[in-house]
Amino acid sequence: MSDPQPAQPAHPAHPARRYGWAILIGLLAVAGVLLALADISAGNRWPNPLAESIVGPGVAIKATPSGKPQTLRFDRSRVGEKFTFGSPIAGFGPLNPYQALRAFLSNGAGLVLLALAALVLFPSRARTAVERLEARYGAEIALGAGLVMVLLTLAVITLLRFTLLFLAVVPLVLLVALVAALFGIACISLAIGRFLHHRLRLPDVHPLVAALAGALVVFDLAVIPYAGVFALAAVAMAGLGLAVVTRFGSSSGWSFGDLDW
Repeated sequence: MSDPQPAQPAHPAHPARRYGWAILIGLLAVAGVLLALADISAGNRWPNPLAESIVGPGVAIKATPSGKPQTLRFDRSRVGEKFTFGSPIAGFGPLNPYQALRAFLSNGAGLVLLALAALVLFPSRARTAVERLEARYGAEIALGAGLVMVLLTLAVITLLRFTLLFLAVVPLVLLVALVAALFGIACISLAIGRFLHHRLRLPDVHPLVAALAGALVVFDLAVIPYAGVFALAAVAMAGLGLAVVTRFGSSSGWSFGDLDW
């Protein structure tokens, strides 16, 4: 009887796969800065509001008591002026890597922190919402429900504007919609991270790291020149719809059956 063959030692993981998440997050971060650079260079022309809404203007005009305008600089160090270069593409404004990096470190980091905070505060609800999103037709249902909720929200705000008594409720309605959309975006970020995990066959990692990668994908979509505003609107509507159809990740879900008792 022959002796059993000794167990073969496990082959070490390839460095590209071992550090796959770090490489992926780094590539997404670089892509975000480059897309922000291109989007800012494209200018604040519709439908491209990044130059004003994301990074804010470099200067502001304020009227003085004498009536003369006064220019106020947000960047008093004027570091950004030292890193401004001409664009090689006709029709685009100057390239400012400093402003693009500032947009990524402020708004990109803000989006990531909000997404991770929602997952940390409501882990079980986020899991329920992500499972619903990953189910069959989950994304389509979330996007459709989000579109319906946006229309309903606009209708409610329009009606409240004509009633002075309930005019103060408008900010509350907008706040609830914003919180719901942020919760949904956090769940979508986690779902994107899980998709990248399985699609790219990356090693197992903490869910917050996967959500970080997903949030960077959302930011990259939002800063695509001209198309970013539509991509961000679609993600926000899907997030709002996901929060509604899952009752903020409630295990009981949402059903018309609750109206019949």
